[in-house]
Amino acid sequence: MRIRPFREADRAPVLALWADCGLTRPWNPPEDDLDRALTGPASAVLVAEDAATLVGSVMVGDDGHRGWVYYLSARPDRQKQGIGAALMRAAEDWLRARGVRKVELMVRSTNAAALGFYDRLGYEREPVAVCSHWLTDTDPRTDNKPSTEA
Repeated sequence: MRIRPFREADRAPVLALWADCGLTRPWNPPEDDLDRALTGPASAVLVAEDAATLVGSVMVGDDGHRGWVYYLSARPDRQKQGIGAALMRAAEDWLRARGVRKVELMVRSTNAAALGFYDRLGYEREPVAVCSHWLTDTDPRTDNKPSTEA
């Protein structure tokens, strides 16, 4: 297995992989996330391939304060074979090479398998809450207008 930077020919397989791994949501188009990562000066998408077959991917970026990891994925039939750990090492190396000292990521609280995976890699659970607010006319999850009441 080797890890390399994303190539445009990886687009369809990567997007399919993210969907197969349950990482996408209808209100958050993964194509937009992929495009933003590929065109941004402080982000990258790395892929793992084995025998010319894409078996995993990770999106990594530097927001100027810390590093972030998104869309870590390994093909469902290739999970628990070290692909995710290898991609995380590659993402950490990418950040380290840019002088980033800390990496963070978000995991859905219901995803026990992913939480266990990151625990085994030495990631610590932080006592923080994630807050969000849609900057669009409607909340795409519900088509309701976002609340602006204080």
